[in-house]
Amino acid sequence: MICGVDEAGKGSVLGPMVIAAVSCTSEDLLSDINLRDSKLLPAPERERLSAIIRKRCKVAVIKIDAHKIDSLRRDMTMNSCVARAHAKAINKLAPTTAYVDACDVNPFRYAEMVRSHLTLDCEIVSEHHADSRFRIVSAASIIAKVARDKEIAKLAEKYGEIGSGYPSDPTTIAYLSRYIDEYREAPTIARKSWKTVSALIGKREQSSLSAFF
Repeated sequence: MICGVDEAGKGSVLGPMVIAAVSCTSEDLLSDINLRDSKLLPAPERERLSAIIRKRCKVAVIKIDAHKIDSLRRDMTMNSCVARAHAKAINKLAPTTAYVDACDVNPFRYAEMVRSHLTLDCEIVSEHHADSRFRIVSAASIIAKVARDKEIAKLAEKYGEIGSGYPSDPTTIAYLSRYIDEYREAPTIARKSWKTVSALIGKREQSSLSAFF
């Protein structure tokens, strides 16, 4: 069995990070579908491909919410957090070889980070842009992206328009700014350990202080 692992939402300031692992006996099982990095596919196509992948392959999905990410980052780097989650997904599927999208500048070091958390004997192939190089990782990328998009949609139903959750999204920043202005703290769905949040809180406090002068 081979396995591909990727994540969605690592750099997001709102919402969860979702890790997906996809395993099958051979990438040939996916050779007839247009697998690519999920970011290069429109949402309807990701949804269509996700359904096909789930029918043909074994899938494991792990979701780590904002509060848990903040908690983990007190004891480890974000890369370590991702490596541990990648290993957890691999452990669920028990492949003999796993292909992972390296989160570290040194892919060999990242492979060792993942391997250190495994509970089984599995070869780790760690490469940058693995979601473009290996079809099985592209499949994992699609599963992770679709799953995270659904989580963001659920949050939007509860909290209103929050955008994609990424710091580069003006809608996300506008939502965070309004919330912090009103409640003087970040919402529970925000990763409070992110510099984006601390900067917005600092800006709000500075604005409040200037009102006294």
